[in-house]
Amino acid sequence: MRVIVNGEQRDIAASHVDTLLSELDYEGTHFAIAVNYDVVPKSRWAATALNAGDEIEIITPRQGG
Repeated sequence: MRVIVNGEQRDIAASHVDTLLSELDYEGTHFAIAVNYDVVPKSRWAATALNAGDEIEIITPRQGG
């Protein structure tokens, strides 16, 4: 299905947030995920279904100074 991930249209096979992270090779748990501008708590990643046209933001922490 086609979704938008971090501003880019992508065709994905994943049907839930947790499987999307695996499909896109994100490792670890230090991410903030928003689906259609709603932040999804980590405890809900496996239960949050994705639909065609969803806008997904994957935010990773950065260090800087």
